[in-house]
Amino acid sequence: MVLLGLPVAVLAFLATTLNAVEIVVHSQGGNETSRIPFGLMHEDINNAGDGGIYAELIRNRAFQGSKQYPVSLSSWTPINGAILSIKNLSTPLSAALPSSMNVATSSTVSKSVGFANAGFWGIDVRKQKYKGSFYVRGSYKGSFKASLQSALTNETFGSIKVESKARKNEWVQHQFILVPEKDAPSSNNTFAVTFDPAGVTGGSLDFNLISLFPPTYKNRENGLRPDIAEAFAALNPKFLRFPGGNALEGPNLANPWKWNETIGPLKDRPGRPGVWGYQTSDGLGLVEYLHWCNDMGLEPILAIWSGLALDGAYINETDLAPWVEDALNEIEFVRGDASTPYGQLRASLGYPEPWELKFIEVGNEDWLAGAPSGYKSYTTYRFEAFKNAIEEKYPDMHIIASPSVFDNMTIPAPAAGDYHPYRQPNDYYAEFDKFDNLTPDNLTLVGEFAAVHPNGGIDWAGQLHPFPWWIGGVGEAVFMISTERNGDRILGATYAPILRNMNRWQWSVCMIEFEADVKKTTLSTSYHIFQLISTHPITHNLPTTPSTNTSSLFFVAGKNEDTGSQIFKVANYNTTDHQPTPVSLKFEGLQKGATAGLTLLTSDAGPFGYNDPAKGNNVVVTTTKTLSMGDNGTFDFMMPELSVAVVDIGIPGHDHSN
Repeated sequence: MVLLGLPVAVLAFLATTLNAVEIVVHSQGGNETSRIPFGLMHEDINNAGDGGIYAELIRNRAFQGSKQYPVSLSSWTPINGAILSIKNLSTPLSAALPSSMNVATSSTVSKSVGFANAGFWGIDVRKQKYKGSFYVRGSYKGSFKASLQSALTNETFGSIKVESKARKNEWVQHQFILVPEKDAPSSNNTFAVTFDPAGVTGGSLDFNLISLFPPTYKNRENGLRPDIAEAFAALNPKFLRFPGGNALEGPNLANPWKWNETIGPLKDRPGRPGVWGYQTSDGLGLVEYLHWCNDMGLEPILAIWSGLALDGAYINETDLAPWVEDALNEIEFVRGDASTPYGQLRASLGYPEPWELKFIEVGNEDWLAGAPSGYKSYTTYRFEAFKNAIEEKYPDMHIIASPSVFDNMTIPAPAAGDYHPYRQPNDYYAEFDKFDNLTPDNLTLVGEFAAVHPNGGIDWAGQLHPFPWWIGGVGEAVFMISTERNGDRILGATYAPILRNMNRWQWSVCMIEFEADVKKTTLSTSYHIFQLISTHPITHNLPTTPSTNTSSLFFVAGKNEDTGSQIFKVANYNTTDHQPTPVSLKFEGLQKGATAGLTLLTSDAGPFGYNDPAKGNNVVVTTTKTLSMGDNGTFDFMMPELSVAVVDIGIPGHDHSN
């Protein structure tokens, strides 16, 4: 095995010739840390929602549109001469979905006619159960055929006959289960619905809300795409911040994320113009986010709209009261008793029991959009108005401001701030002690962070780095360790954005890359580093000697009071002459003969190596071994330059003592 170009024999020699960094983890002292140290943030960027973690396979399923993104037949094609058009009928499917697709045909056509949908750049087809449905308006006697087929060869992988219940002047939903007979060789597939034109009275039928779901995570109706959700769950996250990022603000004051338009039946959700270049369906709405939290055991951090849009416009103080009331209504919908008006609304949708909700964030990056006047409106009246109203009605609620103390805002305790450091890797090295001078009154959520620019570049002057890369990930590890060292002041931290659809994206540096084909889901270098650190949570920090980093090592120590483990996390960044660093680690109070588990991450592709979805490679080398305590009571191991490691005493199979 080779680590950073140095054979194991050379590493062993260096371990005996270089002076080891001696670190002692003390058994007493320290402080309690955050119980939600690392989590998730979902931002509807890069088709991370529609076409991403939201499992719906049909693109433009309900012909939703706006002034920014007009209604169209995008992704739909006719079959056997059918004529497709958009209609705004006098009796639409619903007020939320006024537009529908008219499929016109002729009784002289002898073949079945219909339409096909290309999905979100393809459809993954496997031998599994697909749940589908569509609404039809018009008179038709006969049956429909729903099928999944190749877009290249027209081979049908599976089909189902759906008996018509269609009636004139009435919208009727048709539901079906489709199980393909074989797996498709690629995701270059379409979904089709066809019917016999001879059975149509009036020459055409109208269709809307045409939907197809594969099996979902935890089998939730209208749920999450399993491969992505399972990758999230494997990170051992503790919270979900939603609706994340700029999606909350909306492109203008007319189109923020409106919680009450994302609940209830899908036919009652109008969708909205997103801020990343496309219309969103809002199929992934407030209730779906709360289910996501339940299914992964996550603490919800609900962001409420604070009266600022991405174009810089903001609500005047005299006009803010209805929006404050709307935020209170949203909170009541989530956690109010079923006897309250909005708790009753929730119960009417099938959820009589309230959800737990302890954290509310007021806005998103209010220091950025529309600054300086928009930010001044936040610091002078918008934040205070929301904060005071929420605290009066829900005194147990933890309020989070969208800026942090690092954005020149004085945040009144016990409210927390939100810090978003997108950085060069060297910046995380230089700012390792940034949180050390915070006090408990400066409680801070790191709602977004990632290494996005290469060292030495000019931030935001050009493109982001094309993918998460190894040295960037090690810099992120240094940053994550810095947050855990200050776990009594850092509420939690999450990488962002997390998801990138490789067919349409606006932000390149994301933790997970994906396509329609689930076999191409790629876990980046940053994913592997985040996972190592987040799956070894510390609930109580322990003091160390030395107390802070050496010239190249950055570390934190502590214990997990839930598991009894003692944990040491370390990243090695810039060593002298690129040499590995010997470490001599001692835990006070351990009995002789104790063992520890070491997990070491390195890269076999150098500082700029990355996991390329086109190659399906993984440049991250994971080495695990059992360390035995030496006669001097230490665990000795090597940290190559640009490596990240966790030492865990108390993992299954390893002895530990308190």
